[in-house]
Amino acid sequence: MNALTVVFAALCIFAIGYRFYGLFIANKVLNLNDARVTPAVKYADGHDYVDTNKYVLFGHHFAAIAAAGPLLGPVLAAQFGYMPGLLWILIGCVLAGGVHDMVVLFASVRHRGQSLAYIASQEIDKTTGSIAAWAVLAILLLTLAGLSIAVVNAMHNSLWSTYTVAATIPIAIIMGLYMQIWRKGDVLGASIIGVVLLALCILTGPYVAAHPETFGWLDIDKKPMSILIPVYGFAASVLPVWMLLLPRDYLSTFLKIGTIGALALGIMFVMPDFNMPAFTEFTKGGGPIVGGPVIPFIFITIACGALSGFHATIGTGTTPKMIGKERDVLFVGYGAMLVEGFVAIMALIAACVLVPADYFAINAPADKFAALGMSVVDLPTLEKEVAENLMHRPGGSVSLAVGMAHIFGQIPWMSHLMSYWYHFAIMFEAVFILTAVDAGTRVGRFFLQEMIGKVIPKFGDKNWWPGIFVTSFLFTGAWGSLVYTGDISSIWPLFGISNQLLASVTLLIGTTMLLRMNKTKYAWITAAPGIFMTIITFWAGIWLILYQYIPTQKYLLASLSVLVMIMMGFVIIGTLRRWSVLLKETKTVRDPYGDEVKEIVQE
Repeated sequence: MNALTVVFAALCIFAIGYRFYGLFIANKVLNLNDARVTPAVKYADGHDYVDTNKYVLFGHHFAAIAAAGPLLGPVLAAQFGYMPGLLWILIGCVLAGGVHDMVVLFASVRHRGQSLAYIASQEIDKTTGSIAAWAVLAILLLTLAGLSIAVVNAMHNSLWSTYTVAATIPIAIIMGLYMQIWRKGDVLGASIIGVVLLALCILTGPYVAAHPETFGWLDIDKKPMSILIPVYGFAASVLPVWMLLLPRDYLSTFLKIGTIGALALGIMFVMPDFNMPAFTEFTKGGGPIVGGPVIPFIFITIACGALSGFHATIGTGTTPKMIGKERDVLFVGYGAMLVEGFVAIMALIAACVLVPADYFAINAPADKFAALGMSVVDLPTLEKEVAENLMHRPGGSVSLAVGMAHIFGQIPWMSHLMSYWYHFAIMFEAVFILTAVDAGTRVGRFFLQEMIGKVIPKFGDKNWWPGIFVTSFLFTGAWGSLVYTGDISSIWPLFGISNQLLASVTLLIGTTMLLRMNKTKYAWITAAPGIFMTIITFWAGIWLILYQYIPTQKYLLASLSVLVMIMMGFVIIGTLRRWSVLLKETKTVRDPYGDEVKEIVQE
C-alpha cells in the first residue's frame, strides 16, 4: 500500500462525509437555524460567554480536542497492521466521532452552554446527572494529568521545545488584545501577527538550543516543569477566555494544521510505501504494545482520532459559550472532528512507513522486543542522524517523531536535516497536547462551580471571582499533584476505557434529546454508534480485568475499572429508562425555540 493512496482516500471520504452526512444532520436532524439566539449572544459577559468568529472558534475547538490521542493512538495501533486502524479512523470519524461532537455541542448550545452533567440532569433525571458529573470530573483529572506528563516529558531539559511553547503565550496575549481592544474583530490582522511571530520562534529554535550559555534559564528540570504546567493551566482557567486561551489555541492551530499539511505534501512528493503489513500476527492478541486482540482494543487504542468522550467535555465546556450562530455547530463540531481524523491518518502513516522491526524496537520494552526475535534494520542509522537514543522508547511519541523525520528527510536537499525534523516533531507534539490541557482545566473549573454551586449557590455564579479562583485552584491542584508525584502513571490505562465509556454515554444522552425533540426516526444516528461502543468498551474493560489486571495482581486498577464501569452503568440504565418513557409519549408541545417536542425541559 502506498501512503499517497491513503491520503487521497481519506481526504475524499472526509469531504463527502462533511458535504452529505454532516449537512444532513445539520438540516434534517438538528434543524440548525441562525435565527435562534445562542448563549454567547444572550448571556454575553466578556469572560466566558463571548460571541466569536467561527474560524477563530474552530481553531480553539480543534486545538482543544486534538491532544495526544490522534497522534499517539494510531501509532500504538499500528501493532495490529495498518488496515484495522485505517478502517476505524475513516468509518468511526464520519459515522461516530463527528456525530458525537456535533450533537453534544448542539445540546449544550440549547442548554445555555452548560455541561454534560447538567444536560443529563435535564434530559434524563437529576440522579443520572449527578453520577455523570462525578464520572466526568474523574475522567478529566485522569486525562489532564496524563496529558500534562506527556508535555513535561517532551519539554523538560529541552531548550528548543520550552522556548517555542513558552513563546506562544505572550504572542497569544498580543493577539487577544489586538482582536478584543486595539482592533476589535480584526481576525485577519491578528492572524498575520501571530503567524509571523510564531514562524520567527520556530526558525530561531535551533539557535536557542545551540546557545545554552545565553538561554540556559530555559533548561528546566522535570520537577520545576511539573509545577509550571499546572501554573499555566490555572492562568488559562481564570483569565478572560479572549485574552489567553482562545488566541493561543487559535495560534496553535496554524502550527498543527500547517505541520500536518506539510507532512501530507511530503508524502505526495516522496510517495513512501507502507512497510507494515495490513494485518500482523498480533490481531489475535499477545502483542508487545497492546496486549489484547484487535477487537475490541482497536476501538480503545485509537480514541481521539475516531471517537472520544473527552471531546464532550470541550463541546459542553468552552466552545458552546462562544458559538455566535447556531449553524456554526456544523463547521466547528463536525468539521474539527474530521480534521482531527486526518491528523490520525498522518500519524498512522508515519508509523507504518517504518520497517516493522524498527517500529517494534522503538515502541516495545527491551524484554518484549527480544522475545520477538527481530533485528533492527534502519534504526542505527536513524539514531545517528537524529543524534538520539531511540531504542525502547514506548508511548508512541518517539516513533511518531522518527516517522515524520523519516518522511521529511527523504525530500531532496533535506536529508541532512533529520535531527532538525526530529526535534521539531517533538516540539510539535508538546504544542499539540498542551492546548488540550488549558481548555480542559477551564472545563474542570466549570464542573466544580456547578457541583459546589448546588451546596453554596454563590459558586454557581460564573462571574464571581472568588469562586473562579477557588475552583480553578482546587481543580488545577488536583491534577497538578498527580503530575508532580507521577502517581498517574499507574492508573493511566484506565483513561482508554473511561474515555470511550464517556463517548458511549454522550451518544446515548444525545439520543435521548433527539427522542424528546420528536426526531425518533433519526435517533439511530446517535443510538447505533452509542450502543455499539457501549458493548465494545465493556468488553474491553472486562478483558483487562480478567486477563491483565488480576493475573498481574494489579488489584487497584481492577477495582477502579469496575468502579468506572458501574458509574457509567447507572447512567446508561437511567438513559434507557428515559427512552422507554419518551417512546411511549405521543403528546407534543412547542419549546422556547419554537420546535415541536415531547416535553419541555425546565432549565
